[in-house]
Amino acid sequence: MHRVVEVKVVGRYTVWVRFEDGACGSLDLSELVGQGVFAAWKTPDVFNQVTIDPETHTLRWPGGIDLAPEVLYEDLKQARV
Repeated sequence: MHRVVEVKVVGRYTVWVRFEDGACGSLDLSELVGQGVFAAWKTPDVFNQVTIDPETHTLRWPGGIDLAPEVLYEDLKQARV
């Protein structure tokens, strides 16, 4: 299982993440904005409240929004290719 250990908002709907194995980089999540639970992100202040869930070690936002760490890891790997 991949665990997020650091996150920073670095742009509009873009976060920089670091995983416990050292893999890190920026992820543009703008394609999710407005879809289902991600409608809350239409207000940038909500997106900017990203934290790391202490139990699942993935990104989470107010309102119970989260993203699977495995998906984030794969997206990061694809972005680096």
